[in-house]
Amino acid sequence: MRVLVTGGAGFIGSHIVGALLAAGHEPVVLDALLPSAHPASPEPSPVGFTHADVRDASAVRSALTGVDAVCHQAAMVGLGKDFADAAAYVSCNDLGTAVLLSQMAEVGVRRLVLAGSMVVYGEGRYECPRHGLVRPGARRPEDLAAGRFEPRCPACGSDLAPGLVGEEAPADPRNVYATTKLAQEHLASAWARAVGGTAVSLRYHNVYGPGMPRDTPYAGVASLFRSALARGETPRVFEDGGQRRDFVHVRDVAAANVLALEAAAGLPSGVLTPYNTGSGEPRTVGEMAAALARAHGGPAPVVTGKFRLGDVRHITADSARLRRDLGWKPAVGFEEGMVAFARAGQRGPARLGPTGPSSGMSSSNVASSDMSSSTCRPRT
Repeated sequence: MRVLVTGGAGFIGSHIVGALLAAGHEPVVLDALLPSAHPASPEPSPVGFTHADVRDASAVRSALTGVDAVCHQAAMVGLGKDFADAAAYVSCNDLGTAVLLSQMAEVGVRRLVLAGSMVVYGEGRYECPRHGLVRPGARRPEDLAAGRFEPRCPACGSDLAPGLVGEEAPADPRNVYATTKLAQEHLASAWARAVGGTAVSLRYHNVYGPGMPRDTPYAGVASLFRSALARGETPRVFEDGGQRRDFVHVRDVAAANVLALEAAAGLPSGVLTPYNTGSGEPRTVGEMAAALARAHGGPAPVVTGKFRLGDVRHITADSARLRRDLGWKPAVGFEEGMVAFARAGQRGPARLGPTGPSSGMSSSNVASSDMSSSTCRPRT
């Protein structure tokens, strides 16, 4: 199968390219190779490569030549520094996806696997002892500033017990990035309905692994902690460190993409099928920071009490559907993954030459979460 991987020179994208090659498929890549996500000296691409932005319709159409399926990883990632970033996020993530889908419709490519995200759920699943399942309201700055981080029942104010979110849960995006990821799914669903295509959204959890970009707020908390340790600094944990997340290794995410691409022909057409993609081992951010510090041999993390209003407290999801339907099973456990990540290299920013970034693709394993691509550049 010939597969176009948008953002295929990025962190998750390049791991997907490697996994496709190992499975006997023919990946081709479209990527802008922007310095926010790429090493200083990219090596020549080992696969067919188009150096272009996903919003460039003519370049996308050319890259789709002879393609059987598309694995869409290109995105601008992170929460955004403030709402002034909204236009850039919408342009990169939603306009870019619309351009890609319109060209797929014209060319006749009918299989799509999308890099989705668990952020579309907003806060996770919560249960009140008196009122059952409830959805907490927006987090209030005054509560967070006072160290009251746990959501409470909107009806009675009781403590809530967090649980696993299923794909049927209603979407409730809490920031601009999350809103654009949900819009990508709606666009893909509309495309599938219009052309009779098959669309899968793999809703990634907190992806980590070798080749994450370093020293950037767009790369995710695991990368920030790893970067601090590499500098000999203490990892600084927001809130009280009790936020629950699911840290899933990039190799397992790449394997899920290959399975989804191979299974797409047998999935229902005309609809988008979402799959939560997590390790199934929820951990707190504090636990992750401590495990990474131990493995690296660096200073223990410090809990700061600081917060970002756009963050959610707990978000862990049930990945049983992906395991059942596609036979996917994560292979890298938390402790094993953290030890390997503590020793792995990270990706630095690329140097710009007189004509812009190099047009080569790195052949090393490099990446979102949604640290997934480099087709659109985050604002700095």
